[in-house]
Amino acid sequence: MESQVDSDRVFKRILVAVDGSESSFRAARVAARLAKRNEADLLVVSVIQRPARPFMPTQSMTMISLGIDVDGLQGYYKYASKEAQEWIDKVGSIATALGVKVRKSVLKGATSVVRSLTDYASSQAVDLIVVGRKGSGGFKRLLLGSVSSGVVNHAASSVLVVR
Repeated sequence: MESQVDSDRVFKRILVAVDGSESSFRAARVAARLAKRNEADLLVVSVIQRPARPFMPTQSMTMISLGIDVDGLQGYYKYASKEAQEWIDKVGSIATALGVKVRKSVLKGATSVVRSLTDYASSQAVDLIVVGRKGSGGFKRLLLGSVSSGVVNHAASSVLVVR
């Protein structure tokens, strides 16, 4: 058992995941401040999950009502990519204003958001993953969102869950 807390730990690569929810933007603000304090790089990612079932035009009614041309799966990814890019650009602007070096990525076609995030974090040698407690997903666990809970349980690096 360690006798001291590792209070000197420095995070040099911090990953934050955003999904458009207020919780993810709170996490992004915390991540940006931590990156500033630690002189760390901030990796801002958004994951576009592959639809669980075939994408049908009837499922895209909200996109059609927004005036977006939806053409099956390709249209879904086009719309989702545009939205994800807006979210990560918003976070990138916040971090850049603090003088933080930012790398932005949209991860497309994931079968699992958790696996996509943890694999990406490992491939990028991330020291800390920052996630919001509850995202924009429809079904949420009682205490933690399913993604935040999954990242805590499966990530090789440290994880900070922001309320």
